[in-house]
Amino acid sequence: MDACDIVAIAVADDAIPEIVRAICEAGALSQAPLVFHVSGGSGTAVLEPLRQMGAQTAAIHPAMTFTGDPELEFKRMAGSRFAVTGSNPESTLLAQSIVEALGGISVEIPEGSRALYHAALCHAANHLVTLFAGASHALRVAGVDEPADLIAPLARAALENSIANGFGALSGPVLRGDTETVRRHLAALESDCPELLSTYRAMALATAEELERRSDLLDRADLRNFLGE
Repeated sequence: MDACDIVAIAVADDAIPEIVRAICEAGALSQAPLVFHVSGGSGTAVLEPLRQMGAQTAAIHPAMTFTGDPELEFKRMAGSRFAVTGSNPESTLLAQSIVEALGGISVEIPEGSRALYHAALCHAANHLVTLFAGASHALRVAGVDEPADLIAPLARAALENSIANGFGALSGPVLRGDTETVRRHLAALESDCPELLSTYRAMALATAEELERRSDLLDRADLRNFLGE
């Protein structure tokens, strides 16, 4: 450790404290290195023992998905945003220099907001995978041999529209107030694809509630009532 000026901790979130303890037990950090982890949900508090030993500490999290294709994922990181949290201004600047060297763009996230930041990313990316998998499964049950071919153009268009227009990109029966259509959806799911029922119900209810929050002119009480039953 004495020969290192940068130490990156890239392990599962729950393993970070163990790595920190191991570094501390290895002895003093004579060169005051930058020690950072790449966890999205944690800030610099987990690295506090190292800061007390003289290290500069930071959290640097790439807002990107990683599933095991290094070449593709390295290309995707270029121009991506990285959530940066430093234990002090100097640590933040050092962390930002790491991001710049990787071709990324830094976005400062306060220490107390790391969990909320990470929850937002997981909701947008991880849950999107779950939604797509559920929809593909339902299409297979409905007799579609290649569900990805059918749903991919729709999903891509919806994602692109959402990025461009936010919630204004919404379409479909909840927006239109087609309560009976949604009832038929729930009945079909309960009968033929019950494993998707709770997810569909929760997302439809969330959509109805968001519509009402955004417009005093829209009343989705009927939808909300039976979706919440």
